[in-house]
This record gives sequence, C-alpha cells and structure tokens, in this order.
Amino acid sequence: MENSVPHRDQNRRDRKDTLRKTLRYSHQEAVASATMTGTNDNFLNAFAISLQATALQMGWLTAIPQLFGAIWQIVSVWMGNHAKRKSLVVGIALLQSVIVGLLALLAVAYGRGALQTSRIHWLIILAVGYFSCINIIQPHWRAWMGSLVPRSRRGVFFAARSRLTMAASLLVFISGGIVLSYTDADNRVWLGFALLFGAAASGRLISSFLLWRMHDPEPESSRNAMRLRDSWLHVRESLKDPTFRHYSFLVACLQGAVALSAPFFAVYLLRDLQFTYLQFSLNSIASIATQFLMLHFWGRFSDRFGNHLVMVISGCMIPIIPLLWLVSPDPVYLLFVQVVSGIFWSGFTLSTANYLYDIRPHQTNFSLYAAIQSGTGALMVFCGGLLGGYLATHAPEIATSIAEFWEPGSDLYIVFITTAILRAAVVAYFLPLLKEPKIRKRPKFLEVIFRVARINAISGVSLDWMSVSRKRTKRDLSQQDTPKEPD
Repeated sequence: MENSVPHRDQNRRDRKDTLRKTLRYSHQEAVASATMTGTNDNFLNAFAISLQATALQMGWLTAIPQLFGAIWQIVSVWMGNHAKRKSLVVGIALLQSVIVGLLALLAVAYGRGALQTSRIHWLIILAVGYFSCINIIQPHWRAWMGSLVPRSRRGVFFAARSRLTMAASLLVFISGGIVLSYTDADNRVWLGFALLFGAAASGRLISSFLLWRMHDPEPESSRNAMRLRDSWLHVRESLKDPTFRHYSFLVACLQGAVALSAPFFAVYLLRDLQFTYLQFSLNSIASIATQFLMLHFWGRFSDRFGNHLVMVISGCMIPIIPLLWLVSPDPVYLLFVQVVSGIFWSGFTLSTANYLYDIRPHQTNFSLYAAIQSGTGALMVFCGGLLGGYLATHAPEIATSIAEFWEPGSDLYIVFITTAILRAAVVAYFLPLLKEPKIRKRPKFLEVIFRVARINAISGVSLDWMSVSRKRTKRDLSQQDTPKEPD
C-alpha cells in the first residue's frame, strides 16, 4: 500500500507531462498547418488566373471540389470506424502535403511550357484532393481535441491557438503577395507560385510530424460500428425537422449564391483592375482581419439580443455587399468595401453557428448535425459554382445586349448583380421562417470557444466549436451553498 501512493503520483505526473507536450505540439501544428491553408485557400484562384483559366473553368474550380467535399464529410464518419483516429488524421495529412507539393510541380511545369492543354484539369483534380482531405480530417480532429484538452483549459488553449493561426495566416498572405508581385515583375510568376505551394507543402509535412507526436487518448472501444448507410439515413431524418431544414437551406442556399461570384472577385481585381498581387493580398486581408476582430463584438451582442436578431441584421446586409463593388474601382474604396464585408460576414457566421447549437434536439451529436449542415452547404456551393461559371462565360454577351441602357465598367458586374439578387431572394424567403428558439441552458458566448479553422476573404471565417467549462470560483460555490428563500 505504501508503494502504491508514490506510483499513482508518478502516473499522474506522467499524464500531465504528456498533456503539456501534446498541447505544445498542437500550438506548433497550428502555425505549420496555417502555412498551407493561408496559401491554398487564398491564392488558389489567383493561381488559376495565372494559368489562364476561362470563366467556366473558374466555376468548375469552385464547384467540383465542394461536391467531393460534401460526400467525404459524411463518409469520414464511417471511415473512423475502421481506422484509429490518430492514424487516419496523420495519414490523410501526409497525403495532403503530397497533393500541395504537386501543385508546386504544376507551377513549375507551367513555367516550362508543359501541360499547355491540361493544366487547368490537373489543377481541378488536385483541388479535389486537397479539399477532400480537409473534409476527412475535420470531424476526427475536432473529436481528438475535444477528448484531449481539459474542459477547464479549452478557453485559454483555443484562444491562443486561434491567435497563432490568425497571425501565421496573415503573415503568409502578406509574404505571398510580396513574393508574387516580385516574381510577376520579373515575368516569372510561376516561380512565385511554386515557392508558395512548396512552402505550404513543407508546412503540412511538419504539421503531420507534429500530429504524429501528439498523444491521442481515444480508447479502442470508442469506435462504434456505424454503417455508411446509417450516416445517410440520419441526414434524411434530420432534415424532416422543419426548423433545422429551414435553417440548413438558408445557410446552404446563401453559400450557393455566394459561390456564384466568389472566384470572380479575384478575376475582377487581378485581370480587370490590374491589381498587383500585393494589392490583392492587402485587399483580402482587410476582410479577414475585420471578421476576426468583430467576432467578440457580435458574440456579446448575440448574448444580449439573441442570435436571430444578428442573423437578420447581417443577413439583410450580405446581399448589398456585391453591389458596393460596382460603385468605384478605387483601391482605397475597395478596402472599405472589404471592411464592411468583414463586419457583417463575421456576424452571420457566428450567429448561424450559435443558432445551430440552440435548435438541435437534446442528446444528439452536435458534430454530426454540423456535418449535415456543412455537407448541404457544399452541395449548394457546387450548384452555385457551376452557375457562376456559365454566367461569367456569357456575361460579355449580356453586357453588349444592355449597352444602350447601361454600360457596366466590367462584364463581371453582371455576375455581381446576379449574386446580389439571389442572396436577397434567399434571405427574404428563409429568414421569416426562422424564429428565436427557446434557448436551452447553454454556455454563454464567453464560455464557448471558437477555433478559427480556415479564413477566406469572400466566404468568411470558418469556425469549429467546443464548449468550455468555466472554473468555479469561491463566490460561485458560496452562492450555490446559500439556501434560497422560499417563494
């Protein structure tokens, strides 16, 4: 008995030491993986433009990877029943580093004049692989971190991790703009993209190594034998709930309307306005930084007035944003437009994520509900991307036919006006169907931790959610122990 106490103390110290090392590796992994996401999520469209992609091909680049992403979002849950979580995450991360490395080789092949007829097709194939890997990893990474990080430490941990992700992504964005502007001035922009994607692949490779070093407490018995068919049946049953269905279609249809124009803002800036890559980067950073900074404000606002009001305010402004791009091509003015975009996109992203938490039934898997909503959105993005590519292809003809009434400054104004109309239609139809739900007892905003998973200048900040258990203070305990007066 005397020896058992020191033995238990030693085991406890060993567990704490393992946890500290794992959390330190996770912070380092955030920086490494941000090197990849900061490059691919924000320079992929610019790379397609440099490869001389047509408007229709730009639509394909948005649509097709999202279709595969929607499928893998559901299949990923089934895959977790047949492989250890850590092995699956590390293996897919390694595969993703190879795919990004192939993007660098594609840039080199373009610089050497190879693959002249098929380079866009190869880009789309690699983009499919890249986004498929993201959708496979995401639910398992969320579950891994949820079981690893103590509830009392999630607030500090994920806040620090989000700051590291944001700082690394912005640094990559600025550095990428400088590198591409310099190589473009030397007529070797292909070299700039090769360096960027090479650095992104190296970052993901380092990320994979750090994930491998991290501890995973998943017990062998935690994997349930869920059949792939069960996942699809759950999707159908969940969409029978009218509140969840209306919410899902609001978010998904709005994402589809955004996807119609999303790739063409880069085309407008780089091709029509002849922005340098540095100007392009700074323009995008204005939206990204604003979104991140406004999350705290919208969180407090939604705690006080409800998520539905935030959805109404931000949802009504989102259709107006594309029309602001038509006012002036001045670079300073367009920075202002991006700031306005960041303000209202951050509110919509935050309120819809919180609203999903409130409307899901009790005792259900929040991650699975989020995966269903995410998959539905990806399918609508697929449709919006195809429609946007088709519309942009015929935009010159449409602009010519209306020239006697109005002469647009760019053919892409037709796309911007169309996406504004579709956004307004979606908001006008679905928002009145949603009411403020009866709030169940849930964490306040300050007790919910959002992890910035990905950032994009047009479609907003993507968040992963975990609840936080706030440490109980002496005051809390004393209030709990104090008997209440009878009614």
